[in-house]
Amino acid sequence: MIRLKVNGADRTYDGDPDMPLLWYLRDELGLTGTKYGCGMGLCGACTVHVNGKAVRSCSTSMSTASGKNVTTIEAIATRGLHPVQSAWIETNVPQCGYCQSGQIMQAVALLNGNKKPTDGDIDEIMSGNICRCGTYQRIRAAIKAAAKETA
Repeated sequence: MIRLKVNGADRTYDGDPDMPLLWYLRDELGLTGTKYGCGMGLCGACTVHVNGKAVRSCSTSMSTASGKNVTTIEAIATRGLHPVQSAWIETNVPQCGYCQSGQIMQAVALLNGNKKPTDGDIDEIMSGNICRCGTYQRIRAAIKAAAKETA
């Protein structure tokens, strides 16, 4: 039996311990904000926080998530929008939107550890999140705007 917390709620899982966390979140819990992209942890669409750190849920097994706290896009804000989400809207980041939950989760993790990131910091941390529409300049601008709100 695997026990974990998802978005603050105690959960249990009694299936294949090698199943990716992504499928547990989407198929078992109905938390579909986390997206399937490449299935190999390369694109970042499936990014969630595990114990506060950004991880790729498609390549994180349920056994690895055992005993940990998992936060999805559905729970990054307790009231209203998270400052990163607000900045995303104000900066008009999304084009197709598919990668955005993973981008936002990665950006939140960045700002949790670095309240005043430089362009280089942003580029380095966000480099594992692919935006096929190429909105990288808007993503960087939104992160800088959110950093001002969270500092």
